[in-house]
Amino acid sequence: MLGAPGAGKGTQADILSKELNLPHIASGDLFRQALEKRTDVGLLAKSYMDKGELVPDEITIRMILERMDQTDCASGCLFDGFPRTLQQAKALDQALKERGRTVDRAIYIEVPDEELVKRLSGRWLCRNCQTPYHIRNSPPRTPGKCDKCGGELYQRPDDREDTVKERINVFLAQTVPVLDYYEKQGKLVKVNGSLGVQRVARDIVSALEAGKE
Repeated sequence: MLGAPGAGKGTQADILSKELNLPHIASGDLFRQALEKRTDVGLLAKSYMDKGELVPDEITIRMILERMDQTDCASGCLFDGFPRTLQQAKALDQALKERGRTVDRAIYIEVPDEELVKRLSGRWLCRNCQTPYHIRNSPPRTPGKCDKCGGELYQRPDDREDTVKERINVFLAQTVPVLDYYEKQGKLVKVNGSLGVQRVARDIVSALEAGKE
């Protein structure tokens, strides 16, 4: 699953994971889990994520491959937020080749930059229960307080507007070559991510089914 920050990769990967009965592997989640456990690699990744920068390839690849080698990925998996760079894409292809596997499809969810900024800069989380809110789409009943537990709402550093714009710029500079890489292989599927969640999901499934013909 490819796309800029806020394009809806995680949401669509969750839906597709259930449709295909495959594990959903999100690189961002792997980093946050490492951070919660206060591992060296987690703390190192945080210094990049907080500035809206991509984590160095060697750190990302090591985490991804360790997860991919677990037994629940024996029949395949869905990558969310990986690969983000051409180096990662090539390293993934090499690792899969050594395991007798290959990438079947690279799904790119397209969303205009201005919509991405609106989506991301409006996101807030509860400090206590981590319930997500959006100032425009799903605001709390009381500003600054969680509807569920009354906890304080906060905005992640990488969801602030200035950082969001930098994240999009980083994506354009480093991830667009990945799209070209998969397009040359005939594996890239482009989907309009500005439509409703269910419509986007249907379009992705339809594109995958068409690719099997």
